[in-house]
Amino acid sequence: MTQDTLTGADALVGTLADCGVTACFANPGTSEMHLVAALDKEPRIRSVLCLFEGIATGAADGFGRVSETPAMTLLHLGAGYLNGGANIHNAKRAFTPMINVIGDHATYHVRYDAPLTSNILGLAAPNSVWIKSVDDVKRAGTLAAESVHASMTGTTGPVSLILPADSAWNPGGVHAPVMDVPKASPASEASIASAAQAIKSAKKPMIIINGDALSEAGLSEASRLQAAGVRVMTDTFVWKQARGAGRFAPDRMQYFAEGAMADLEDTDLMVICGTQMPVAFFAYPDKPSVLVPEGCEMVTLGGPELDVTKSISMLADELGASEKADVQPRTAPDKPTGALTPVTVGASVSRHMPAGSLVSDDGVTASLPIFMSTVTAEPHDWMMLTGGAIGQGMPLAVGAAVAKPEAKTICLSGDGAGMYTMQALWTMAREQLNVVTIVFVNHSYRILNIELKRTGAGDPGPTAQNMLNIGTPEIDWASLAKAQGVNAENASTAEEFDEALERALSGEGPTLIAAHMAG
Repeated sequence: MTQDTLTGADALVGTLADCGVTACFANPGTSEMHLVAALDKEPRIRSVLCLFEGIATGAADGFGRVSETPAMTLLHLGAGYLNGGANIHNAKRAFTPMINVIGDHATYHVRYDAPLTSNILGLAAPNSVWIKSVDDVKRAGTLAAESVHASMTGTTGPVSLILPADSAWNPGGVHAPVMDVPKASPASEASIASAAQAIKSAKKPMIIINGDALSEAGLSEASRLQAAGVRVMTDTFVWKQARGAGRFAPDRMQYFAEGAMADLEDTDLMVICGTQMPVAFFAYPDKPSVLVPEGCEMVTLGGPELDVTKSISMLADELGASEKADVQPRTAPDKPTGALTPVTVGASVSRHMPAGSLVSDDGVTASLPIFMSTVTAEPHDWMMLTGGAIGQGMPLAVGAAVAKPEAKTICLSGDGAGMYTMQALWTMAREQLNVVTIVFVNHSYRILNIELKRTGAGDPGPTAQNMLNIGTPEIDWASLAKAQGVNAENASTAEEFDEALERALSGEGPTLIAAHMAG
């Protein structure tokens, strides 16, 4: 294709492919038809149709967390961006690189204020670490290369590249050269030395880690600090953590503020590495917002822009910490029996989850017992709801399965959370993805029942109860899945669930298990 015939859409898509982008999760509209045509001509990018923009953005998040490279989304104007906004918010909190390509009206059409006209720059900027619009077709390729670079440099995260329709269809596009992405740097030697001195002077020191330190290699380095008497913790919700038998399992910051404060009691030094100061998820009457004990010194080595693993290794060296903490061997629980609860589900997941599995966790109140049960399961990676916007689980699983098709992806979803983006099941079926979705059916926004009491809002009357109850009418999850081409079955006892999970994990393609919780 010559420069005379290369459109702006061709240049943008081709440059993204040159930069290593291999997946596009799309929900296009009229303004993006030239981008659709460009993708048709680009075999290096796998295009995946999603039936809602929140699935496209959540899938790009999952792809980025697993591959650690950005995927592209294709969104229809400002309204399409807003539809995908909740999962972009989650991705920003996970520092996931992703390229949101947003179509816009032709530049000359904007002044007529057509129904879908909006201020896309204003809408997308808050959740974008970089945002630009292609105001000249000749810059389409250059801005595409810049977008990839921006998503992977410094504080990584989602970027937004707006492509007006005339910049997409006009000829004159040019592929731009790939931009080198600099490697992250560790904390300074002076900062490491100062932190080590503070640790030596403390009676009960701890360090909170995130980022690349949650890889198997990073956790191995962190275990040196644990062995040297420094308690190692992670944030409550992390982007991706290597877990399972043979891997160091750090403590996890508790969700509820009062529980976290009790757990941190007497801690006199808190070192922050690759994250930020811990704060409560929400404000509550007469409860603290900042989860740092009174009198505790705080030392910050740096945030998510750091090479956290290298920083931890340097700190361990400075402390002379040569030993590593013990890790637990693989143990498999017996087949659970009786009532179906999160604990028995966790036992089954621990029993049957294959090595190398990926877990997408949007299980809300059901997740913690399963997380705890799988500490000695086969080695796996666990991805969490970093931004708190439910409806992430199934889309994230789609992207994870596209990024690593040879692995089993297990999606944990509450029934309320699942209803936000259950169209992701259709994409799983269409793409024949190896995803096992477990929906915890309790007919309630159970976390909100808990929070109603904790916020002191009073005893719920009929109206309040109806605002938190999703069981009238009951949602038939197995039928919903089958209607979208996904094999599905119900389980109401621990034995039924264990057998259903074993079948699902031994098969190919997507499966859903509706786990009807006791009580």
